[in-house]
Formats: sequence, C-alpha cells, structure tokens
Amino acid sequence: LSSLLALSGGFQDAYTYNVRDKVFSNAQTGNVVLMSQHLMQGEWQRALHYLFPVLAFALGVLVAEQIGHKYKGAKRIHWRQIIVALEIVLLFAVGFIPQEYNMLATMLVSFTCAMRIGNLRSGTESLSVFFREREHSALRKALHYYGIIFIFAIGAGLGGVLSLRIGVQAIWGSCILLVIVCAMMIREHR
Repeated sequence: LSSLLALSGGFQDAYTYNVRDKVFSNAQTGNVVLMSQHLMQGEWQRALHYLFPVLAFALGVLVAEQIGHKYKGAKRIHWRQIIVALEIVLLFAVGFIPQEYNMLATMLVSFTCAMRIGNLRSGTESLSVFFREREHSALRKALHYYGIIFIFAIGAGLGGVLSLRIGVQAIWGSCILLVIVCAMMIREHR
C-alpha cells in the first residue's frame, strides 16, 4: 500500500509541475522556497501562485485528521479508505479542469497529497537510531522508507513523462493507482 501511495504521490508532483504551471503538489517545502523568493523580489502575484497550494495542503491535513478522528472506530470501512476514495474522486475531477484553471487543479491535488507521510525524514530518523543504538529493526525501517522514496521517484519519473505526453488527463494514471490501493485496503480490512 505504501509503495503504491508513494508511486501515486510522485506521479502527482510531476503532473502538477509539468502540466499545471510549475507548482508542486506534494513538495510543499519547494513551494515555500519559491513563494519566499518571489516575495523577496516583489513579485506578489507570483508568490500567491505558490501560497495557495500550501494552504490547500494544510487544509487537506486538517480534513484528513478530522475524518480519521470521526471514523476511527468504524466497523464497515476504515477511515483511510474514505480518504483514498475522496482522493480518487478529486483527482479524477482534476483531469477535466482546463489549463485556464491550473491554480484550482493544483490546489485540489495538493489537498489530496496531504495524507502522505514524510518518508525522507522518517527514514533518516530510523537510520540515526540504528547508528546510535545498533537496533536492527531501525535499519529495516530506514531501508523501508528509502525504498518508498525510490518508488516515489519512479512515480515522479512516470508522471513526468506521461504528463508531458498526455497533458491534463494524465492525472487519471494516479486515479488508477489509487483504485488499486482502495481495493487492497478493502481486501485487507475484510
């Protein structure tokens, strides 16, 4: 599941960067850097171009946390399945949004990316624990996270190539991956 989610996340980042005006959907730190740079240069309009996806990402974290809290004890469906289903619907809709509305599309993709985990930080933290305490489970955990980062990179490459060739509808490739994730989650839940 985490591999497919990472593949989808990389795909989404490459998609918004290549097709939706060079804005990241997943890498909010990159957006903050670009926003700050444009602010310092007095380019206010361009700075807002990067601020709105950051705000949409923050809103996505808030919504995901609220869904998780509200449906934590649900028996029929896991709260993460609700989030993945919402993500599929929103990303599918993004494929219909014309490029004149790239900001809306990027904000929706950023909103859906909010449930992703920070793999680089978690992997490096686990590697540090291994070096400090020689705990082999921490090394396995670090390798797991770095593997997920590698898969994210594959998704980014795939998303980059497909978004440059297909254009706006390329985001539907991410929907296909998320439908597989959702099916796996339903099977695992049963």
